[in-house]
This record gives sequence, C-alpha cells and structure tokens, in this order.
Amino acid sequence: MRKNIEKWIYPIIVPIILLIVWSILAKIINNDSILPPVSDILYNFTHAFDNFIGLGSLPRNIGFSLVRVLLGYGLGVLVAIPLGLLIGYFKTMSALFESFINLFKPIPPLAWQPLILGWFGVSSIATVFGLKYGEQFVLWDNYKISMIFLIALGSFFPVIGNVIFGVRNVQKTLIESAKVLGANNKDIFLNILLPASSPTILNGLRMGLATAWGCLVGAEMLPGSVSGVGYLITHAYELARIDLVITGIICIGLVGALLDGIFKFIGQRYFSWESKVK
Repeated sequence: MRKNIEKWIYPIIVPIILLIVWSILAKIINNDSILPPVSDILYNFTHAFDNFIGLGSLPRNIGFSLVRVLLGYGLGVLVAIPLGLLIGYFKTMSALFESFINLFKPIPPLAWQPLILGWFGVSSIATVFGLKYGEQFVLWDNYKISMIFLIALGSFFPVIGNVIFGVRNVQKTLIESAKVLGANNKDIFLNILLPASSPTILNGLRMGLATAWGCLVGAEMLPGSVSGVGYLITHAYELARIDLVITGIICIGLVGALLDGIFKFIGQRYFSWESKVK
C-alpha cells in the first residue's frame, strides 16, 4: 500500500495544489491577459486539432518542433560522442580541444542567435538539397539550418562533457589489462570505454536533450519560422493570447518529460547497477 501511494498519489499532490492556487489567483486577478483560468487551457487541449491563430493545430506544431529538436540533437550527439571519447582517452586530443571547448561552454546557446543567423540566413533543408518548389519543398523549408544548428550547439556541450567524464573514470586497470592481452585502440574503445562509460554517456544524452528543448523557443524565434510550439508561444504572446502561451509551455514540458522518460527507462532497464542513472 505504501509503495502504491508513493508511486501514484505523491506525484499528483503538487500539480493538484498548483491547479487550485492557479484557479484562485485567476479569479482574483480576473484578467485573461495576465493569468487565464484553467478552463481556457483545458479547452485548448480538448480542441487540440483546431487551427490556433492561423498556425495550425497543436499536434502539427508539436510535430514540427519535435523534428527540429531531434535533427539538431542528433547532429550535436553525432559530433559530441566520438570527439568526447577521443578527448577523454588521448592526452594529445585533450590538450588540443578541451581548453578550446571549455572557452565556449559558458556561453548561452541563445547568445549565438545573431551570429548563426548571419552564417546561415533563412536557408533550409529544402534549399540545401535544391528541392523544387512544391509540397515537399514547403514541408522541408520549415526546417531552417540556423534553427537546427542552434539546437545542436545547445545539446553538444552537456553531452561531450559527460562523455569525457565517463571515459576518464573508467578503471585504468581494465585498459592496461586489455593492452597486455594485445588489444588495440579499436578493441579498447568498443569493448571497454563505451560499455564502462555508457551510464555517464546516457546521463549526458538526457541533459543534452533537456538543453535542446530549452533552445527550442529561441530557435523558432529566428526569421523564417512559421510553425512549431516555440513560434506558437511567441506569436500568441504578441496577440495577448496568454492561454496559448501556457498551452505551448505545457506541450514542451510534456513532450520533454516523455523523451526524458525514455532515457530513464533505458537507464533503469540496462544500467540499474549504476547509481548515476536514476
């Protein structure tokens, strides 16, 4: 009984309290432009397939945002993991890259907006691959290179930091024993470094994904964006539709929590022996 209470009851206590306080404050303020009632938000979700302020339905905008985040996140991870492995294992690579990377790590991803926009402008996947104007062009033109790069930049640093940390915390005796038995660098990477540092890398992937979602709104504020939850939030704010702003924020939170839950499940399923992944 106690376990069931902790699993099912405790997690909903704070949200229920929040909804009660929200409802009370909304009645006191009595201004939808500041704090709309909970019923307005519920209405938006129950009518999720409506055309909101000319930007389409919630699932449509979530879909565009999800693809942007996954493209940018995938690009960041694709660079961060191999580079982190090399920096964590080879002293020469560490001397070449680690200080350089640490120089840019404290810079917020959104601070790169003007520079990234200057580099890539409003070019998109459609223009890069030279698609002819049509249905496919309109679809892929939603994915601007500047947005994808900004999200990739945001996810890169948490991932590479955890990869380096994970590799450097692999027991040296395992590596030395493998060398004595004739293992080459490829064998060490595939059979020792990757398996031993996987829990820490997984934690970095979770952090990188959270940062990628945090960059979403800023990325979709860049010129050329006409879709996505982030653009919906900013455009709704300009129209004083605070109910849609809150709805978009909740959507980002829910999808982000769902994706994080996937990593949490993987950690519990395959790395339950490692206390770093919870």
